[in-house]
Amino acid sequence: QVQLVESGGGLVQTGGSLRLSCAASGRTFSSYAMGWFRQGAGKEHEFVAAINWSGGITEYADSVKGRFTISRDNAKNTVYLQMNTLKPEDTAVYYCAGRGGSHYYTYYTSTQDYDHWGQGTQVTVSS
Repeated sequence: QVQLVESGGGLVQTGGSLRLSCAASGRTFSSYAMGWFRQGAGKEHEFVAAINWSGGITEYADSVKGRFTISRDNAKNTVYLQMNTLKPEDTAVYYCAGRGGSHYYTYYTSTQDYDHWGQGTQVTVSS
């Protein structure tokens, strides 16, 4: 079992940056494919970014490509989401998610593919 705890959210002005962290407990983190999702007020969960267990393969939603970067440090059991050039439409609760037993090339973009979730961290971008 892996437990996920997000941190790093906050209030930032348009054009600013934030780095979210997701710390995982458990000894099998390195075998987990990880992802970030977000949920704006009154909206469904939206895929943001995903990364395979080694960190060598990543995928992004079109809305964040070129602005956000997902990465991981398996030695620290942590996955990151660097968010640059933030826009008001990025305002949401951001969740990290994990799925164990993943193959090397695998990443996931659907909420249904993940079996572990963090509690979320609020990101607010003011205009």
